[in-house]
Amino acid sequence: MSLLRLIDANANRAREGLRVLEDIARFALDDAELSRACKEARHAVTGHVAAIADPLQAVAARDTPGDVGTSIVTVGEGSRESMAAIADAAAGRVGEALRVIEEAAKMSGMSDAASGVEAVRYRVYDVHKRIMLMLGPVQRRQFRLCVLLTSALCVHHPLLRVAEQALAGGADCLQLREKSMNDRDLLVLASRVGAVAREHGAALFVNDRVDIALLSGAQGVHLGQEDLPVLRARQVCGSRLLIGVSTGSLADARQAVQDGADLCGVGPMFQTTTKHKPVLAGPGYLREYLADGLTSRVPHLAIGGVTLSNVGQLVDAGCRGIAVSSAVCGAAEPAEVSRSLRAALGG
Repeated sequence: MSLLRLIDANANRAREGLRVLEDIARFALDDAELSRACKEARHAVTGHVAAIADPLQAVAARDTPGDVGTSIVTVGEGSRESMAAIADAAAGRVGEALRVIEEAAKMSGMSDAASGVEAVRYRVYDVHKRIMLMLGPVQRRQFRLCVLLTSALCVHHPLLRVAEQALAGGADCLQLREKSMNDRDLLVLASRVGAVAREHGAALFVNDRVDIALLSGAQGVHLGQEDLPVLRARQVCGSRLLIGVSTGSLADARQAVQDGADLCGVGPMFQTTTKHKPVLAGPGYLREYLADGLTSRVPHLAIGGVTLSNVGQLVDAGCRGIAVSSAVCGAAEPAEVSRSLRAALGG
């Protein structure tokens, strides 16, 4: 009787946890594939448990009033800080419950059922990983104005002065993009820019370099399509950095989001003098990004040739954040341009 109760209780724990994961995948992430994987795992648990113990017999063996575990409460059980914390707790319960069922099946001499439950447990590990990567760190946020800083484009003022002026004008994010600078100098510069950003409550992203971003105390790293893959970057930085990814199509963006990107650069919107692009994604791509259930929940920055004269087209498309470079770096009055861009965005 005690074995039946053990199997029944853990089967319920596993199914309940999988339902939580399924609903997160369905309603929070809008990911049909992940939702389906959770549902299939839930049904697989029911099938394997039925092979180990008669369902009606297991239900009849329940004794909720006499269960000593119902009155045990641990610290932290009554609160969850984020959706990721909910998913993590649910996946943990599922894994633990499946392990118990697996061992019970072995004790009952049902090796096939034990192997089946083990296979489900491994599938849940993968689902857990994918959900956690897509939910991302709690500090994920939608920036309004990001200024990409490159020394060569700062024709009127030194880079640090441009950074200060951009922040004074309302930039809430800076991205340091110095591809030819040696590592030592880049680290020093990133540390200085990061200190200035923190004084204004803004974030600093370092282009390409996870190591420099971590060592300088930056809040994020931005990766191109040919840079370190998002998953590999996450293995290095964990939740210590936000990860931005450049995307030129909805397919790029969907892949970046599924890999765990916290921010998508969406573009190029318009032709730019800083980096020639043979194909312009344009505001149409921004509309696609914002209409897609998977990508729309992830912060974005429309990028590529954005200026005061064309930012209105992005606002009309629903844009919530932009990234600019020469429009601010090359301005005689970076603060004024930044202020005007923020005003044009509204909100």
